[in-house]
Amino acid sequence: MSTITPGFFGRRRRSDDDLPPGQYLTEDFPVLTAGPTQHVPTPEWQFTVTTETGQRQTWDWAQLMALPQEDVTVDLHCVTRWSKLATRWRGVSVDTLLADVDTDASFALVGSYGGYTTNLPLDDLLEGQAWVAHRFDDDDLDAEHGGPARLLVPHLYLWKSAKWVTSITLSDAEELGFWESAGYHNYGDPWREQRYWE
Repeated sequence: MSTITPGFFGRRRRSDDDLPPGQYLTEDFPVLTAGPTQHVPTPEWQFTVTTETGQRQTWDWAQLMALPQEDVTVDLHCVTRWSKLATRWRGVSVDTLLADVDTDASFALVGSYGGYTTNLPLDDLLEGQAWVAHRFDDDDLDAEHGGPARLLVPHLYLWKSAKWVTSITLSDAEELGFWESAGYHNYGDPWREQRYWE
């Protein structure tokens, strides 16, 4: 018996150079989270960078807001195959946050309120490739999308853009994050469909 009813042609897909292989376009902003939504009041929010030598630098919300802000428009690509194009964000470049941090580390482990972690090469957080973002589409970032602030690393699959971000730990040795330990690809380039380890 056929499982396809007349008039149903499946999810509309777009063949577009803006879409990495295996992705479909959505106008929505789906919410996918490894655990419960974290609700972090901005007076309690903190963000800490810890170097490989144990040196720490911490910002509170007021200090984050006092840093130079950047407006960026970027495409998002989720490992679950949806892509959302030309999303508008405001936040602080990771370059700015690390400008006065003395490190020779090669790797970063990003931590979130709630215990989520994800790992990246440090180079992927620098040179204008990553932000701690706190506004989306001219509004404060909703908690369901990672507010009050999330990491934004748009050139990698969205699980690398940790919601409710609170820390970056720099290291000489790579430590796998939550999804990477569960079999997701260590790097996560959507244009090479690096979804999982094979």
